[in-house]
Amino acid sequence: MGESALAGIKVLEYCQMVSGPYCAKLMGDLGAEVIKIEKPRLGDEARRRGPFLSDIPHPETSGLFLYLNTSKLGITLNPGTPAGKNIFLALVKDADILIEDTTPGTMERLGLDYHTLSEINPSLIMTSITPYGQTGPYREYKAYHINIYHISGQANFTYSMPPTSKKKDHSQPPVRGGGYVGDYDAGLSGATAAIAALYRRNSGSSGQYIDISAEEALISLDRVDIGAFANDPSAGQRRKGMLGGLMACKDGYIVVVAPQQHQWEALVKLMGNPEWAHGEKCRDEISRVENADELQPLINKWMLQHTRDEIFHLGQSYSCPVGPVNSVEDVFRSAQYRERGFFVEIEHPVAGRQSYPTASYHFSESPLFASRAAPLLGEHNHEIYCGRLGCTEDELASMRNSGVI
Repeated sequence: MGESALAGIKVLEYCQMVSGPYCAKLMGDLGAEVIKIEKPRLGDEARRRGPFLSDIPHPETSGLFLYLNTSKLGITLNPGTPAGKNIFLALVKDADILIEDTTPGTMERLGLDYHTLSEINPSLIMTSITPYGQTGPYREYKAYHINIYHISGQANFTYSMPPTSKKKDHSQPPVRGGGYVGDYDAGLSGATAAIAALYRRNSGSSGQYIDISAEEALISLDRVDIGAFANDPSAGQRRKGMLGGLMACKDGYIVVVAPQQHQWEALVKLMGNPEWAHGEKCRDEISRVENADELQPLINKWMLQHTRDEIFHLGQSYSCPVGPVNSVEDVFRSAQYRERGFFVEIEHPVAGRQSYPTASYHFSESPLFASRAAPLLGEHNHEIYCGRLGCTEDELASMRNSGVI
């Protein structure tokens, strides 16, 4: 294999929790050198979020932090101090990409805005990830993942669906997407934009500033619904349910997608060609949609008589788009992911040897480098400050005692 895809690229991360760290992690796993900046003594807020190893809270054993910060060097720094600001500027001089997630206006108050930084490094690509972006009436609003997930419209898809109906139950509140799914979407958008800007810069252009709105990252995933409403506001009100979807089966849940004629025919074969499936109400897609309330319970009844594996494997043999709803344990123990090497074991000095999910892509010539464990708080202070910036041991101790690092 050749060198990694982002070998030689240097990324500076000044972020907490999920979106920014995930953005930097994606680049780090692709071979970029990522230096993560954390608050002195406190570190990233994710260090205090579970799950924790053995359910014992510890800043070095948060599963969330350990996953989000593989492939990174870690230092502590307070750029709000004069000495800390000078160190931040020195690090920026040598960086290709800076990722930050502070509230709009914070970097300007610190004297670390893009205009200032680009003067010392014209090639710098600065990516800011915030809840609502740098402009607009919401720019200074603060938000957690639950706020962004709902305000983006994503929760419209998470109203409960009664087993015998294809209509959403709006009498109950919608639920938030699991984990920090929306924050990961924002991080992915940031990484995509930063790598695109890097490609442009390496083709002869200068660096640039990238403004990422987490809300818009989620809205962009509503492509069909948002586009339909923008062109016809009544489209959502007229929509009726399609057959299939999420259904209970004998030992769990299964998902079937069968709106097209060939998919419906495969589903009919899967169910053993019941007589009702060949009637006038099932003649074509329009007829099936119009009669979904009557037909869906018949499909549900068949599913409840079979297991997930039976439905899945038989469905595959008929080319029916069907899949089991897996638990986390199902995924981890799956022969499919094991065969593809999706999980790797990484040794951490405190958390020990743990399995980590990696990436969905495999390069034939550019290996992933998801093998460095998340850094301990301030683990690489000596390496970066003394080894690269030329600080003495006494200066390092002085900065530590004064709260600069």
